[in-house]
Amino acid sequence: MLGRSVMGAALDNNDPFYPFRKLNSFLSSADITFSNLENPITENCKRHVGGFTFCTTPEIAKGLKFAGIDVVTLANNHSENYGKEGLEETKSQLTTLGIKSVGYGNLEKFQKNEIKFGFLGFNYTFNTTNLGNDLKVIKDSDSKVDILIVGPHWGDEYKSIANNFQVKAAHSMIDSGADVVIGHHPHWVQNFEEINGKPVYYSLGNFIFDQMWSEETKKGLIVKMTFDTPEGEADVKLVKREEFKTYISKIGQPEIVEQNISD
Repeated sequence: MLGRSVMGAALDNNDPFYPFRKLNSFLSSADITFSNLENPITENCKRHVGGFTFCTTPEIAKGLKFAGIDVVTLANNHSENYGKEGLEETKSQLTTLGIKSVGYGNLEKFQKNEIKFGFLGFNYTFNTTNLGNDLKVIKDSDSKVDILIVGPHWGDEYKSIANNFQVKAAHSMIDSGADVVIGHHPHWVQNFEEINGKPVYYSLGNFIFDQMWSEETKKGLIVKMTFDTPEGEADVKLVKREEFKTYISKIGQPEIVEQNISD
């Protein structure tokens, strides 16, 4: 989230790249970097401190490109804080930056080292009844890529354990063809699960945010995954999974504090 006090910190430091200063080299080192973007990007954005209407300016949004982010999901409860017009402007601003976006029924594809990756985003903060249609999108998308990564915006805020809907939906997404599920919205890091050998992160917590009022809301998780086709096999597989715990010690500026590797 690059609005509210995060944008204020960037302005105070006269540095649009301020939120990413401690992580841009790390994020840029990946072949593909995927993130949830929790605010519109609009020329009409004014500096603001409180409230739940988020936005950032095109100048501050340049930090996304600086950090090497390749694709974002706009499927969340704040992307339309400036209405449909604001959402369209956000998509346009991202295109100008060379960043793809998902979350409005579209599949975005990348090809790296002969492996085809696909990304989808879905929002369940307002309505969970559209899951059935989303599963059809996942099933259709699965046939077009080798690795399908799904980013659902879901769950209960400020809870460390996924709720029943998240668990049910994750199983259905994996059954429909998702290879990785990366969730967000609760503002806390939530539990991890493997479903049929496929990783499900129910919530990565906060990455760039301004919720400095508790320890849990200052914590986040970056997941780095390596995919390859093992010798003698036909299918692409996840061969390495790394977790990097982040912590926001200064408003809107996270840093890595711990690394875990799971082969």
